[in-house]
Amino acid sequence: MTEGNFVDYVKVHLESGKGGKGSVHLHREKFITKGGPDGGDGGRGGHIIVRGNKNLWTLLNFKYTRTFRAGHGEHGSKNRSTGADGEDVYIEVPLGTVIKDAETHEVLLEITEDQDEKILAKGGMGGRGNWHFKTSTNQTPRYAQPGMEGEELDLIFELKVLADVGLVGFPNAGKSTLLSVLTSAKPKIADYEFTTLKPNLGIVEYRDFQSFVIADIPGIIEGAAEGRGLGHYFLRHIERNSTLLFLIPADSKDINEEYEILLDELRRYNPDLLDKKRLLAISKSDMLDEELIAEMKTELHKDFKDVPYMFISSVAQLGLVELKDKLWAMLND
Repeated sequence: MTEGNFVDYVKVHLESGKGGKGSVHLHREKFITKGGPDGGDGGRGGHIIVRGNKNLWTLLNFKYTRTFRAGHGEHGSKNRSTGADGEDVYIEVPLGTVIKDAETHEVLLEITEDQDEKILAKGGMGGRGNWHFKTSTNQTPRYAQPGMEGEELDLIFELKVLADVGLVGFPNAGKSTLLSVLTSAKPKIADYEFTTLKPNLGIVEYRDFQSFVIADIPGIIEGAAEGRGLGHYFLRHIERNSTLLFLIPADSKDINEEYEILLDELRRYNPDLLDKKRLLAISKSDMLDEELIAEMKTELHKDFKDVPYMFISSVAQLGLVELKDKLWAMLND
């Protein structure tokens, strides 16, 4: 998936269908001149229904189509015939889509299951025909109900990527390179910060034809929780991951300090993120010799008693098999 095709935030306008009018009709046929009321009910207006689709990964479909209108119900007719219901409109979205009210930003619902359907805008009820209003004192009512108006809504569709593992790190930490080596994904890679501007997904093939999904999320900077830099634009994607893989380069001035900054940004954005499983990977380890690695392990053992860590190199293919083994074990613990 190219970066330009990843759309994860759209505003849409929905209009459900209006209900059909009830019929005002008096039964007439040969030899029956006063057959009484037999006007049928109007049909229901069409609903607008959202449906999860596991084959979609982005909200790209909404880039140019952001207004959806359902069909109106048909009017009732004679012989108590009910009008046809208005045509429903189905909107397919990727799993992980959160739907909010555009004005209040209240979360209305989330779509996380394939083929899961929810009605976003209900069609208006059809009006009742005049035969419903027949009484002993009014045996030929000449009125019926009009159909009810449909709903008109402005909503926000916001995608939170569904992945098993989320890559967390500062810009230029080597996340995209790691993703390209572990998976068949082809993220944009270059030697400058903020190369990745949109999340990239890749499927990691594991033993016995098993696999898991890993997401390269744009790099965090200090103040991201307050919206600085790309801010909330990418932090929301971390919420869906069950395991967080922290990536800090071996040439970092202070690995523990970088880790604490990353952790603090997650904490300020959503404290629940700290409940997820964490793994620290020291990237670009091919620039270290064995003596330096042993020295760093001594320091890391003091600072990371509760968080497992390992040394890897995407370029030199060092420690990647062990990394996959560890992630698989954490995902299936």
